[in-house]
Order: sequence, then structure tokens, then C-alpha cells
Amino acid sequence: MDGATEIGWEPHEIALLNGGPRGAVTVAVVALHLKGALETGPRRTLCATGPEPEGLGPFEGTVLDCLREPLTARELVRHSDVRLAVALARIPLADEGLLRYPRLGPTRGARRRVEFWRARHPLPAVRHGLSDEDTLLAVALHGDVALRMLLPRFALRAGLTAPGAPADRGRFSLGRGRFLRWRDEYEDSVSGDWGAGHGGHSGGCGSGGGGGGD
Repeated sequence: MDGATEIGWEPHEIALLNGGPRGAVTVAVVALHLKGALETGPRRTLCATGPEPEGLGPFEGTVLDCLREPLTARELVRHSDVRLAVALARIPLADEGLLRYPRLGPTRGARRRVEFWRARHPLPAVRHGLSDEDTLLAVALHGDVALRMLLPRFALRAGLTAPGAPADRGRFSLGRGRFLRWRDEYEDSVSGDWGAGHGGHSGGCGSGGGGGGD
């Protein structure tokens, strides 16, 4: 049985309860990557690669539409269309009593349920043979540690994680200050595919590397 179906929430909904808007957008980006619908470019930008894949949900579809122009993951989370999609995704969760007003953070009951499902679906010991659905569920439940284990190169190139950053199991925990520091260190050390400067975006997607085979 697919884990998300068993839980009764879509992967981005699980991630929304577990890691807020950043978690939900991260899972959507991973879903699009697994479908071959986006690529990475210079300065950790993301960009759509073609038409919308079949079977894409409305949340992931909105994220893909926003990536018709290159954006970083941070810019994507702040995009007005993505913020609206997050607000719409919160409505059924709030109706179930899983989000508390007025700030719409997860309730204690929601956190307990996420912890229960995290224990029931532990982080896989290996990447080999893992289905796309199980990969998404692992990222939704286990946050940055799952990204580093299951999609390490893509997560770095997409700006979803930073080199050497500690990750709490189950959390999407990268802070802004740590991200900027590790980003600069990483960009100074990688090959010319990514460039060493720290200015604005240069060029569109396609001028950088792809997902690195993750």
C-alpha cells in the first residue's frame, strides 16, 4: 500500500504539517524532479523543463507554473501564487482540526499524528529500489535528513540543503544565516558549472547541471 494513501494526506500536506510552507514546497520540488519536470541551473535556480506531466496535482502544478522562469527555492516559497496554493492546502487541514488559528501552525494532535506516521514509516536504510512515492513520503516525514540520504546531489544543487548543515530527523531545519554561509562556501568550492560569484541569477535553466542522477 502506498504510504501517503495509508496516512490519508498528500505528501505535500504531510510536509506542510511537518515543516510548514518550506516543507510543502520542498516535497513539490522533489516530486517534479522525480517526474523529470524541472532542472537546476546556476545559483541554485530551478526551472521547468517542458509541458506539465500527466497526473500532476494542483499544488505541484502551481509550483511548476511558477518555474517557467528561473527561481531559487527561497524565491519559490515566497512567490505569490505558491503562497496562495499553500493557503488553499491549509483549508482542509484546518477543517480537520490539524491547524490552529490564527497562525495556522500544527496542533498538538497533528504533531502527534506526524510523529506516529514517522515511526511507522522510518527512513529507508538504502536508496536502491525505492519508489518515487516512498521517496516523497520519506522526505515529507523525515525532512532534511531524508533529502541528504536519498537525493543528496539534487538537494544541494536545488538549494534545498546546504553542505555540512546539521539536520534534525523529521525537520526542514535550514536557517537563513546558515544557508547563506554554507552556500557561499559551497559555491567557492564547486566546479565552473555553477560559477563562483554570488550576484543575481545569470542565464536560464539549462546552463547549469541537472539533478546529478539522484
